[in-house]
Amino acid sequence: MVEEFLFRKGSKVYCIGIKGTGMCALAELLCKAGVQVSGSDTAEVFYTDTILAEMHIPYFESFAAEHIPAEADAVLYSAAYSAETNPELAEAERRGLPVLKYADALGAYSKEFDSSGIAGVHGKTTTTAIAGTLIRAAKLPGQILAGSGVSVFRGHSTLSLGSKYFIAETCEYRRHFLAFHPRRIVLTGIESDHQDYYPTYDSIRDAFVEYLRKLPSGGELIYCADNPGACEAAEILRSENRDIAFTQYGFKAEGAFRLNSYRVCGERIVLELAGFPGELKLRIPGRHSALNAAGALALTDSLMQAEHQEWNDERRERVRWAMEDFKGSKRRSEILGEGNGVLFMDDYAHHPTAIQVTLEGIKDFYPDRRIIVSFMSHTYSRTAALLDKFAGSFEKADILILHKIYASARETYSGGVTGRTLFEKTKGLHHEVYYTEEPADAAVLLKKILRPGDLFVTMGAGDNWKLGRVLMERLGGTAL
Repeated sequence: MVEEFLFRKGSKVYCIGIKGTGMCALAELLCKAGVQVSGSDTAEVFYTDTILAEMHIPYFESFAAEHIPAEADAVLYSAAYSAETNPELAEAERRGLPVLKYADALGAYSKEFDSSGIAGVHGKTTTTAIAGTLIRAAKLPGQILAGSGVSVFRGHSTLSLGSKYFIAETCEYRRHFLAFHPRRIVLTGIESDHQDYYPTYDSIRDAFVEYLRKLPSGGELIYCADNPGACEAAEILRSENRDIAFTQYGFKAEGAFRLNSYRVCGERIVLELAGFPGELKLRIPGRHSALNAAGALALTDSLMQAEHQEWNDERRERVRWAMEDFKGSKRRSEILGEGNGVLFMDDYAHHPTAIQVTLEGIKDFYPDRRIIVSFMSHTYSRTAALLDKFAGSFEKADILILHKIYASARETYSGGVTGRTLFEKTKGLHHEVYYTEEPADAAVLLKKILRPGDLFVTMGAGDNWKLGRVLMERLGGTAL
C-alpha cells in the first residue's frame, strides 16, 4: 500500500505542489520521520520556500516528467493538479508509482497516532495554532499541523513535541476531511460556504455530520455552543446515541469551557473560563479569538485527561503565559509593520461572517485608529451566493476599497457578479467606499488617504496582500 512508503525511514517520496501550506507541512513531518522528501512547484515565491530551504528539502520550480526520481517509492500531489494537466503526475501514473492526494496522505498519517481534527468554516488555523501552543506549555507528546505559518512555531506550520498525539487542521472542501482518522474533533462552526461544491447549507452541514460520524466509540466532539451549525450537527449525533463525549465551549456553553467574561485592555483580549481559575490573555483581537482559545484549551484538557495528568498551579501558569505569548499565525490579523505612523495588517478573512467579526475585533483593539480596508473577494460563486452579506459586513471599516474578484482555478466565470457588482451593492450601505479593478491601482488613492495613526488592513483570500507591503515600503516602514 502507498501508506507503507509514507512512514518507512529511508523511503523516497516526491511531492507535487510542495510549496502549498499543507503539502510543505506534511513534507516537513515526513522529513523529520526519516523519509527522503523532494518535490516541485511553480517559481512563485511563498513563505514555504524558506521552510523547505531550512529543512534541506530539494525541489524544482517547474513541472517536468524527468523530475520524478527513478527510485521514487511514492508520489504525493496537491488537489490543484491532475494527470491531464500536470506532466509529473501523468508520468507517475505511467510508471505505475503509488500516488496519493494530499488529503489522503494526511489521513494515512493520522492513522499512526491518537489524532484530533480541527474543523469548521472559520477559525481552524487559529484554533490549531493555539492548541499547539498550549500542548507545548502542558508538555504533552504530540505533533501539530496548522494551515498557515505560526509565529511561535518559528514561522513553520508544524510543531513536533512527540509521537503520541497528532493535531491537524482538516478541510471541508470537497469532503477532504473524510480521509482523516480522528479520535477527537474540535468543531468551530458550520455555515454556507464553498458554493461551487456545496450549493446549499444542508449540503455542507451534511458533509460535516459525515465527518463527525468518523469519531470512534469513546471519541469526543468538542464544539462551539455559540455557533448554530455546530450545535445542530452535535444534536444530530446525539440523536443517534453514539458512544462519544460531547464537550461545549463558548459564551453559551455549559461546563468548564464556558466563557464567563470577555473584555479588551491594553491591546489584549482578557477572558475568563468557568473551569480555569483567573484570567487568560491573548494579543490577537476579537471575540472569535476568545472562542478559538476556549476550544483549544478544551482540546488540551482532553489530551491531559488521556495522559492521566492533573492541572496544577505550575501547569496553569505555563498555559497562561503561553496563551499571552501567542502572536497569531500568518494572514490572521497579522501585523506586518509600521510606516510613517500607519500600522499595516493582513488578514485572510474571505467570508462575510469572518470579515464582520474580524473587523469588530480590530476596532475594539484599536479604538483610536481609523480602519482602512482593502478587500478582494475570492471566487465568483461565493460572492454571488453571499452578495448581500458581503455588502453588509464592512460596517466597522472607516474607509473601504474593493477590487475585482480573485478567480479560483476550480471555477470558470460565467458572467453576472463581478467585483464592481459588490462595489455597487456596498456603496449603498457604507459611507466611504472606493473601487479599483486591480489592487495595485489603489496605491495612488491610498497615498492621499493614509495618515499617521491609521490602521491599513489588506483582507481576503486574493493577492491584494501585496498592496500593503508596497505601501509600507513606500512609507519607510519595515516588516516585523
